[in-house]
Amino acid sequence: MKYMMLVCVDPSIPAGGAEDAPGGYDIDTWVAEMDGRGVRQEGHPLPVSDATTVRVRRGEILLTDGPFIEAKEFMAGYDILECTDLDEAIEVASKHPLARRGAMELRPFPGD
Repeated sequence: MKYMMLVCVDPSIPAGGAEDAPGGYDIDTWVAEMDGRGVRQEGHPLPVSDATTVRVRRGEILLTDGPFIEAKEFMAGYDILECTDLDEAIEVASKHPLARRGAMELRPFPGD
């Protein structure tokens, strides 16, 4: 089953070293492990400074620059995962180093 994992970071939590990550590794190591397992199908960081939020209220278009949508966390990137079930997707998400500084949101993703 495919899952989209939204990588959300809370900038108020200071970035720790690789020692904060499960197993003490960094994002590149996580990517290499998940690519090697065949779980990670695609993933990219998202530029924070280029975000534009679009809302329509009473027929008026409201634009806000910046990544924040009424939350302290921002979406830093995403990964498309191919996992056997939600339990495996949770295990994969829990190993992501940024899970210590925010949240990994998993959503079922329509596959091919």
